[in-house]
Amino acid sequence: AARRLRMGRALAALGDAPLTFEEEGEGAVRARPEDWGDVVLARKETPTSYHLAVVVDDAAQGVTHVTRGQDLRRATDVHRLLQELLGLPAPLYRHHRLISAADGAKLSKSRGSPSLRALRAEGFTRDDVIRAIGPL
Repeated sequence: AARRLRMGRALAALGDAPLTFEEEGEGAVRARPEDWGDVVLARKETPTSYHLAVVVDDAAQGVTHVTRGQDLRRATDVHRLLQELLGLPAPLYRHHRLISAADGAKLSKSRGSPSLRALRAEGFTRDDVIRAIGPL
């Protein structure tokens, strides 16, 4: 049991105007929500999806600039579509590269990667962390 955004209907509601988002340092980027197909917005066990929650929360909080990892850049296509359909403002986006472990996997809370606070508690300095990350 899932509630889905019917992509064909959603795109038809927008008309012919191209859907874009502003990416800091790049300018206007064409959003391609059609690449996603019908998007799940809610499930029986999960009352709302990340896509819907983040769009509504950002608007409710007056967010004007969004910084997320590069792994979420494609999701911005769906977010821009939802913003348009719901009449919500579009923030400026910046998608940064991900910090990876030695095995190439991204460092994240969901993988149990150490936080900056934990690294500091282990004695890592700012310069140690910057060296580990490499050039941005």
